[in-house]
Amino acid sequence: MPRIRLTMIAELPEPEVIDVPAVAQMYASGEIDLICVLGPTASGKTRYAVNLARQIPGAEIISADSRQVYRGMDIGTGKDLDEYGDIPYHLIDIAPAGSRYNVYRYQKDFADAYQQIRSRGGVPILCGGTGLYIEAATCGYDFSKDVPQVDPALLPHKTYFIGTLVSREERVRRIDVRLKERLDAGMADEIKGLLDSGVAAEDLIYYGLEYKYVTQYVLGILSYDQMFTLLSNAIHQFAKRQMTWFRGMERDGVRIHWTQVL
Repeated sequence: MPRIRLTMIAELPEPEVIDVPAVAQMYASGEIDLICVLGPTASGKTRYAVNLARQIPGAEIISADSRQVYRGMDIGTGKDLDEYGDIPYHLIDIAPAGSRYNVYRYQKDFADAYQQIRSRGGVPILCGGTGLYIEAATCGYDFSKDVPQVDPALLPHKTYFIGTLVSREERVRRIDVRLKERLDAGMADEIKGLLDSGVAAEDLIYYGLEYKYVTQYVLGILSYDQMFTLLSNAIHQFAKRQMTWFRGMERDGVRIHWTQVL
């Protein structure tokens, strides 16, 4: 059965310094078969993963974000594709906006991307904040027996987990700054465009967070101030739930190497 995550405040883990050449050597020797960069929203995990990939020849990034799979949902999901530069990335923009992608499809798509990278001698780096997708990719999620699933032999079994760590105060500040930046960058216009293209409002609201509250603002259900306050609070709560999930993985025996991200 899936684990139940308790919403409780825990002490932040102690950060450590990641020895990147040593991690690369662990992969080359077969001691590990995947590097995973995880962390709550606004913790700098994408930037960290890209910088990590630049230090490891042949590295490619596989996204573990449940909303970045959708095409046309760019600002609200924070794809920041310009950050990747020449680093290859996978599982972004693979489903149409308005569709209902799920963890079962993700596990299959991950396995395909993972095997492709390995087959050409590359180094896969999984990066994201969707705990369920991360566990589906790394054999940590117990699927129901009556649901077809990927052959476990196609999935990694020796993942080196790196967690991006920021203080709660800094995370709160970053979330609020980033939200304002995304709204100023045209998040409402992005959602208007999706609605005009035929994506149903209820489908956008289903995606939650930015797409829930900004859609309600675009439709006139919420004022700008109401939208901003409700959305900001929802993102802060989401970040807390992400950290609770990751600490739950640790309680279940997963070793996460937390590192301070400035």
